Amino acid sequence: MTTEPRSSLEIERKYDVEAGTAVPDWSTLPGVAAVGEPEPRELDARYLDTADGRLAEALTALRRRTGGPDAGWHVKRSTPEGKLETHWPLDDAEESAPVEVPEAIIAELAEVAQPPFEVIARIRNSRTAFALLDAEGGMVAEFVDDRVTATDERSGRTSSWREWELELGPAAPATATGVAELFAAADELVASAGGAPAASESKLGRALGR
Repeated sequence: MTTEPRSSLEIERKYDVEAGTAVPDWSTLPGVAAVGEPEPRELDARYLDTADGRLAEALTALRRRTGGPDAGWHVKRSTPEGKLETHWPLDDAEESAPVEVPEAIIAELAEVAQPPFEVIARIRNSRTAFALLDAEGGMVAEFVDDRVTATDERSGRTSSWREWELELGPAAPATATGVAELFAAADELVASAGGAPAASESKLGRALGR
Protein backbone atom coordinates (compact mmCIF):
# COMPACT_ATOMS: atom_id res chain seq x y z
CA MET A 1 0.00 0.00 0.00
CA THR A 2 1.69 3.19 -1.21
CA THR A 3 -1.20 5.65 -1.39
CA GLU A 4 -1.50 8.18 1.43
CA PRO A 5 -4.75 7.96 3.39
CA ARG A 6 -7.53 10.55 3.22
CA SER A 7 -9.66 11.58 6.19
CA SER A 8 -13.17 13.01 6.22
CA LEU A 9 -15.99 13.57 8.69
CA GLU A 10 -19.22 11.76 7.79
CA ILE A 11 -22.41 13.47 8.97
CA GLU A 12 -25.37 11.35 7.98
CA ARG A 13 -28.85 10.09 8.77
CA LYS A 14 -29.82 6.42 8.41
CA TYR A 15 -33.34 5.03 7.93
CA ASP A 16 -35.00 1.61 8.01
CA VAL A 17 -37.40 0.97 5.13
CA GLU A 18 -39.34 -1.99 3.78
CA ALA A 19 -38.23 -3.78 0.61
CA GLY A 20 -41.00 -2.23 -1.49
CA THR A 21 -40.88 1.35 -0.14
CA ALA A 22 -40.91 3.96 -2.91
CA VAL A 23 -38.05 6.47 -2.94
CA PRO A 24 -39.42 9.96 -2.14
CA ASP A 25 -38.78 13.15 -4.10
CA TRP A 26 -35.57 14.43 -2.50
CA SER A 27 -35.71 17.63 -4.57
CA THR A 28 -38.23 18.93 -2.01
CA LEU A 29 -35.52 19.20 0.66
CA PRO A 30 -34.32 22.70 1.57
CA GLY A 31 -31.52 23.82 -0.73
CA VAL A 32 -31.92 20.88 -3.14
CA ALA A 33 -32.74 21.92 -6.71
CA ALA A 34 -32.17 18.65 -8.56
CA VAL A 35 -31.52 14.94 -8.05
CA GLY A 36 -28.76 13.32 -10.09
CA GLU A 37 -29.07 10.14 -12.11
CA PRO A 38 -29.02 6.83 -10.19
CA GLU A 39 -25.57 5.29 -9.83
CA PRO A 40 -25.55 1.53 -9.08
CA ARG A 41 -22.71 0.14 -6.93
CA GLU A 42 -22.01 -3.43 -5.85
CA LEU A 43 -20.11 -3.32 -2.56
CA ASP A 44 -18.49 -6.19 -0.65
CA ALA A 45 -16.96 -5.48 2.76
CA ARG A 46 -15.17 -7.53 5.41
CA TYR A 47 -15.13 -6.05 8.90
CA LEU A 48 -12.35 -6.98 11.32
CA ASP A 49 -11.70 -6.79 15.05
CA THR A 50 -9.59 -8.51 17.67
CA ALA A 51 -10.87 -11.68 19.34
CA ASP A 52 -11.76 -9.67 22.46
CA GLY A 53 -13.44 -6.81 20.54
CA ARG A 54 -10.98 -4.02 21.28
CA LEU A 55 -12.03 -1.97 18.27
CA ALA A 56 -15.71 -2.13 19.17
CA GLU A 57 -14.82 -1.11 22.72
CA ALA A 58 -13.03 1.95 21.31
CA LEU A 59 -16.03 2.85 19.07
CA THR A 60 -13.87 2.11 16.04
CA ALA A 61 -14.60 0.00 12.96
CA LEU A 62 -12.12 -1.49 10.49
CA ARG A 63 -13.21 -2.73 7.09
CA ARG A 64 -11.83 -3.68 3.70
CA ARG A 65 -14.33 -2.98 0.94
CA THR A 66 -14.28 -3.62 -2.79
CA GLY A 67 -16.59 -2.01 -5.32
CA GLY A 68 -17.71 1.60 -5.62
CA PRO A 69 -15.66 4.80 -5.79
CA ASP A 70 -14.09 4.40 -2.33
CA ALA A 71 -12.89 0.79 -2.47
CA GLY A 72 -10.15 0.24 0.07
CA TRP A 73 -9.41 0.01 3.77
CA HIS A 74 -11.44 2.22 6.09
CA VAL A 75 -11.03 3.06 9.76
CA LYS A 76 -14.13 4.72 11.22
CA ARG A 77 -14.15 6.38 14.62
CA SER A 78 -17.35 7.63 16.26
CA THR A 79 -17.17 11.24 17.47
CA PRO A 80 -19.85 13.63 18.82
CA GLU A 81 -19.82 15.46 15.45
CA GLY A 82 -20.10 12.35 13.25
CA LYS A 83 -17.92 9.50 12.04
CA LEU A 84 -14.30 10.33 11.30
CA GLU A 85 -13.23 8.08 8.43
CA THR A 86 -9.68 7.44 7.25
CA HIS A 87 -9.47 5.73 3.86
CA TRP A 88 -6.60 3.94 2.12
CA PRO A 89 -7.47 3.14 -1.54
CA LEU A 90 -6.72 -0.29 -3.02
CA ASP A 91 -4.67 -0.75 -6.15
CA ASP A 92 -5.65 -3.31 -8.80
CA ALA A 93 -3.50 -6.08 -7.28
CA GLU A 94 -4.89 -5.52 -3.79
CA GLU A 95 -8.49 -5.77 -5.02
CA SER A 96 -8.13 -9.56 -5.40
CA ALA A 97 -5.60 -10.17 -2.62
CA PRO A 98 -6.45 -11.96 0.66
CA VAL A 99 -7.74 -9.84 3.55
CA GLU A 100 -4.53 -9.00 5.41
CA VAL A 101 -4.28 -5.80 7.45
CA PRO A 102 -1.47 -3.57 6.11
CA GLU A 103 1.23 -2.26 8.42
CA ALA A 104 0.06 1.34 7.94
CA ILE A 105 -3.34 0.48 9.37
CA ILE A 106 -1.88 -1.57 12.21
CA ALA A 107 0.10 1.55 13.13
CA GLU A 108 -3.04 3.72 12.83
CA LEU A 109 -4.87 1.48 15.31
CA ALA A 110 -1.97 0.85 17.68
CA GLU A 111 -3.34 3.03 20.49
CA VAL A 112 -6.57 1.04 20.76
CA ALA A 113 -5.87 -2.48 19.44
CA GLN A 114 -3.04 -4.81 18.46
CA PRO A 115 -3.10 -7.66 15.93
CA PRO A 116 -4.09 -10.31 15.23
CA PHE A 117 -7.28 -9.05 13.62
CA GLU A 118 -9.94 -11.44 12.36
CA VAL A 119 -12.91 -11.06 10.04
CA ILE A 120 -16.05 -10.74 12.17
CA ALA A 121 -18.61 -9.89 9.47
CA ARG A 122 -19.09 -9.78 5.73
CA ILE A 123 -21.55 -7.24 4.36
CA ARG A 124 -22.58 -7.20 0.73
CA ASN A 125 -24.63 -4.28 -0.50
CA SER A 126 -26.45 -3.53 -3.75
CA ARG A 127 -26.44 0.26 -3.55
CA THR A 128 -28.05 2.91 -5.72
CA ALA A 129 -26.63 6.38 -5.10
CA PHE A 130 -28.13 9.77 -5.99
CA ALA A 131 -26.45 13.19 -5.78
CA LEU A 132 -28.74 15.86 -4.32
CA LEU A 133 -27.65 19.09 -5.99
CA ASP A 134 -28.17 22.79 -5.32
CA ALA A 135 -28.94 25.36 -8.01
CA GLU A 136 -25.22 25.77 -8.82
CA GLY A 137 -24.67 22.02 -9.17
CA GLY A 138 -22.96 21.59 -5.79
CA MET A 139 -23.69 18.41 -3.84
CA VAL A 140 -25.84 19.21 -0.82
CA ALA A 141 -25.97 15.54 0.15
CA GLU A 142 -25.75 12.04 -1.24
CA PHE A 143 -28.72 9.73 -0.85
CA VAL A 144 -28.12 6.00 -1.09
CA ASP A 145 -30.67 3.20 -1.29
CA ASP A 146 -29.05 0.06 0.16
CA ARG A 147 -30.16 -3.56 -0.08
CA VAL A 148 -27.92 -5.39 2.33
CA THR A 149 -26.98 -9.04 2.93
CA ALA A 150 -24.81 -9.64 6.00
CA THR A 151 -23.08 -12.61 7.61
CA ASP A 152 -21.88 -12.72 11.21
CA GLU A 153 -18.70 -14.72 10.60
CA ARG A 154 -18.46 -15.91 14.21
CA SER A 155 -21.95 -17.34 14.54
CA GLY A 156 -22.71 -17.95 10.86
CA ARG A 157 -25.98 -16.00 11.20
CA THR A 158 -27.13 -14.25 8.01
CA SER A 159 -29.56 -11.37 7.67
CA SER A 160 -30.81 -9.02 4.99
CA TRP A 161 -32.54 -5.67 5.01
CA ARG A 162 -33.03 -2.42 3.14
CA GLU A 163 -31.95 0.96 4.45
CA TRP A 164 -31.46 4.52 3.27
CA GLU A 165 -28.63 6.89 4.12
CA LEU A 166 -28.43 10.64 3.64
CA GLU A 167 -24.88 11.99 4.00
CA LEU A 168 -24.00 15.67 3.85
CA GLY A 169 -21.89 16.83 0.91
CA PRO A 170 -19.59 19.79 0.21
CA ALA A 171 -22.52 22.15 -0.50
CA ALA A 172 -24.43 21.22 2.67
CA PRO A 173 -25.73 24.03 4.92
CA ALA A 174 -22.89 25.86 6.62
CA THR A 175 -24.62 26.33 9.98
CA ALA A 176 -25.83 23.89 12.62
CA THR A 177 -29.33 25.35 12.26
CA GLY A 178 -29.31 24.75 8.52
CA VAL A 179 -28.13 21.16 8.96
CA ALA A 180 -30.82 20.53 11.59
CA GLU A 181 -33.50 21.91 9.26
CA LEU A 182 -32.28 19.72 6.39
CA PHE A 183 -32.32 16.55 8.48
CA ALA A 184 -35.70 17.43 10.02
CA ALA A 185 -37.16 17.81 6.53
CA ALA A 186 -35.56 14.49 5.53
CA ASP A 187 -37.06 12.77 8.57
CA GLU A 188 -40.53 14.02 7.58
CA LEU A 189 -40.06 12.95 3.97
CA VAL A 190 -38.96 9.44 4.99
CA ALA A 191 -41.82 9.14 7.49
CA SER A 192 -44.32 10.08 4.77
CA ALA A 193 -42.87 7.27 2.62
CA GLY A 194 -43.28 4.76 5.46
CA GLY A 195 -39.68 4.66 6.74
CA ALA A 196 -38.24 5.41 10.16
CA PRO A 197 -34.90 6.34 11.76
CA ALA A 198 -32.59 3.32 11.78
CA ALA A 199 -32.79 1.15 14.87
CA SER A 200 -29.10 0.28 14.60
CA GLU A 201 -26.29 2.83 14.38
CA SER A 202 -24.37 0.92 11.71
CA LYS A 203 -24.58 -1.98 9.27
CA LEU A 204 -21.92 -3.79 11.29
CA GLY A 205 -23.94 -3.41 14.47
CA ARG A 206 -27.04 -4.80 12.78
CA ALA A 207 -25.08 -7.67 11.24
CA LEU A 208 -23.82 -8.63 14.72
CA GLY A 209 -27.20 -8.15 16.39
CA ARG A 210 -26.22 -5.01 18.30
